Amino acid sequence: MNLPDTIHAHARGLPADLQREALDFIAWLEMRYHIQPADSNALTTEAFIERFAGSIGDDFPDEIDDSGLAGDLPRGTL
Repeated sequence: MNLPDTIHAHARGLPADLQREALDFIAWLEMRYHIQPADSNALTTEAFIERFAGSIGDDFPDEIDDSGLAGDLPRGTL
């Protein structure tokens, strides 16, 4: 079990008011050490597209559609 899992296991055993206090302490640590909360590090779809836009090579086709997908594959029997 890694450290976040251990912390989670201990927090689950606390009453709700102490869970809130633990969460407040974690938020305080993040603020004190200028750490972004884990949720804010997740990429939204828009952020993902902005981050990786232009990273596909020049030889990647610009126009792709579904017309040729799986046209050459035989269908299996059901």
